[in-house]
Amino acid sequence: MEKKPLTPRTIINSEGKVHYSESFQAWNTIKLKKELFNEFPQLKEKRSAFSYKLIYHRDKKELEKTINVLIKNESAPLLLFLYKEN
Repeated sequence: MEKKPLTPRTIINSEGKVHYSESFQAWNTIKLKKELFNEFPQLKEKRSAFSYKLIYHRDKKELEKTINVLIKNESAPLLLFLYKEN
């Protein structure tokens, strides 16, 4: 089964936090902001299943290759930057 990426109508620029989950004893919760749910209302469907693909490149050259493939395939990637809070 082919996965179809969600594609936004507008540019989404949002910031959030990564939270520790007591029940799983792990840093596994990323809170998504309201803007994302407004753009993708299907994410609110409790009976639907969603997945993600995370690619973290070790250097700029590999990132550039992936970006070129995305441009050729007309995909709209979601960029996620992780920051350590002070």
